[in-house]
Amino acid sequence: MRTSAIERNTAETKIKLSLNLDGTGKSAVNSGCGFLDHMLTLFARHGRFDLTVECDGDTQVDYHHTTEDIGITLGAAFSEALGDKRGIERYGSVVLPMDEALILTSVDLSGRAYLGFDLNIPAEKVGGFDTELVKEFWLGFIRASECTLHIKQFSGENSHHIIEGAFKSAARSLSKAVKINSDYKDEIPSTKGVL
Repeated sequence: MRTSAIERNTAETKIKLSLNLDGTGKSAVNSGCGFLDHMLTLFARHGRFDLTVECDGDTQVDYHHTTEDIGITLGAAFSEALGDKRGIERYGSVVLPMDEALILTSVDLSGRAYLGFDLNIPAEKVGGFDTELVKEFWLGFIRASECTLHIKQFSGENSHHIIEGAFKSAARSLSKAVKINSDYKDEIPSTKGVL
């Protein structure tokens, strides 16, 4: 089983997170931010990852530290669960419609951290959630997981739809990338021999 359980404690957040890459999409998420809970729940479902998140953060300030630190912890969990990445597909891409929004994500589990972020989110907030934190979440994720992730918006007007489309698309791209390919299950998918 490709699993990980991580605890991350700082002066700003205390996080317990578990991840099963070969799950069925079950989740139990309590971040202290309803909108982020919604995004992580659908991320688990669409990626078919089993995910639990418990976060006690300084939400009396805002949701910045909670969002960024959960992104970091989730990225670290992916890295740990993947191990040496032997046999994985490595790449995954999905163009996903969410009503009027159309979002592309493309991932390379390369060992190199890069985020191409091209979302035009019109509202500053969705509920109490600052929409600029979407980028902070994914920056934390790619730095800790050491992957390349591109998120590109082709259309969209509703901020909730744009963000939800990005999380769903990223989950499905990651699901493709982490899959084991039986044709090369004992190989590292790189000419360098390491990822």
